[in-house]
Amino acid sequence: MRSQPPLPFDSADKPVIWTVSVSRLFDLFRDITLEYDDLATIEPINLGFDEAARHIRERMATERCDAVIAAGSNAAYLKGRLSVPVVVAKASGFDVMQALARARRVSERIGVITYQDTMPELSEFAATFGFPIAQRTYATEEDARAQINDLKAAGIEAIVGAGLITDLAEEAGLTGVFVYSAASIRHAFDDALELARLSQLESNRGRRVVVADTLRAKHGLNDLRGDSAAMESLRQSVLLYAKSPATVLIQGETGCGKELVAQAIHRESPRGLGANRPFVAVNCGAIAESLLESELFGHEEGAFTGARRGGHAGLFEAANHGTLFLDEIGEMPLALQTRLLRVLEEREVVRVGSTRPIAVNVRIVSATHCDLEQRVREGRFRADLFYRLAVLRLSLPPLRERADDVMLLAEWSLKNALAALGARPHPNLHAEVVACAPLLTRYDWPGNVRELRNLTERLALFLAAQPLQALTPSFVIGVAPELSARAPSGAPDQTTASHIAPAAVADRARLESATQVLARFGGSREAAADYLGISRTTLWRRLRAEGGG
Repeated sequence: MRSQPPLPFDSADKPVIWTVSVSRLFDLFRDITLEYDDLATIEPINLGFDEAARHIRERMATERCDAVIAAGSNAAYLKGRLSVPVVVAKASGFDVMQALARARRVSERIGVITYQDTMPELSEFAATFGFPIAQRTYATEEDARAQINDLKAAGIEAIVGAGLITDLAEEAGLTGVFVYSAASIRHAFDDALELARLSQLESNRGRRVVVADTLRAKHGLNDLRGDSAAMESLRQSVLLYAKSPATVLIQGETGCGKELVAQAIHRESPRGLGANRPFVAVNCGAIAESLLESELFGHEEGAFTGARRGGHAGLFEAANHGTLFLDEIGEMPLALQTRLLRVLEEREVVRVGSTRPIAVNVRIVSATHCDLEQRVREGRFRADLFYRLAVLRLSLPPLRERADDVMLLAEWSLKNALAALGARPHPNLHAEVVACAPLLTRYDWPGNVRELRNLTERLALFLAAQPLQALTPSFVIGVAPELSARAPSGAPDQTTASHIAPAAVADRARLESATQVLARFGGSREAAADYLGISRTTLWRRLRAEGGG
């Protein structure tokens, strides 16, 4: 049990903590949760990676969450994709030693697989005590499976790791030894509670609206990347519109960077003042009508069932003297459009459940992917509000109309994605990206810059797992087959792996032995197997047949 249990929260202010886990870690989280029932409202989420991130983002549009607890690769994935703090449950050194001891009772041939980074101290331990340990790292589930198969082929019988690793090890017929202990999970829960306590103390201090990091514009003009004439014109418009206090309507397809443009306008305006004034964003289509009203205009205590004690300042008040960004404004219900129009005209807001007007000085920037004028004609959007919001207008060009920027954005995004994984780009990355130009520029990018960024994150994950892998067109197609499927030419894509790889791989396999290839790649079985176009297990068999395994 905990040596110094945290003081209990007031029942109405109990923090809300969500635990995110899969496999056997889910059971451990569930067991520890029972010890914290009196201290927090804790809900387990049995999902991982993108499913978990999407689930949490959707729920946080209407629900409160003070902290998320996750572990391993799942935690690393969520940490940069959620606005709520992610507390990482970490296995202690004592946990690792205990797990190794359990593994040693099964076999003297032990493997340890960790996410992204090895444990240098484990190598020292193994050398000092004559305790042979095969250490491996992984970046994706496919990579983890390959590492396990490789260790199995090398004679390893027990593998220590987190839930994903132990599940895959047992799936491969090996003994999986779970590395986390109850003590480490309790430590993560205590950290989450302390984080919630500090947040509560800050919010209660004077009951004033605090401009947090989440209410600041993080992006500016330099983040509107591209050398095309369309992007240069856009940057000039941003600078011009930033000088005016008038409302701005940004129109563009999904993924074009509408919020990025809104933040740049704010940063370049007198309201930005070096990004010290608040920039508050809300997606009007992601929140239920009743909740959106409360979020925008605030509410008084007791205004409705579940209303926060002491009332709640709305986003207009939070954005006072700054900018309020209304994303997907076309999805705003008609009833709220009337209230919004009144705020724009009167420059004051009335909280739900109150009659007292509160003066606000807020610039409105709104965005939409739909045709608002068409919605006005259909009676789905107020004409007077439309003209009030669209004093200044910006239309963002889709990525397919600025092909000159695709390569620049692809290289920049890929370098950033590699850096986020702690991996270095190849010295000749620029040339490799240029070689993929026909593949990237012929694609129509329906998801625009967001889709391109997501693709580079996917590529970076595979490149980080295989440092010697070059960024070739066939490799890109293997990771992102949609690039070939949507090629407009109608003919088979001449850059696909199916067109190039078979003959090239056959030549490699015929002309070079597995031992020679392994030596060329410095002993890396992953790189050698990829070069030869075979699995690591097949490579191992060939090495043994050649006497080099």
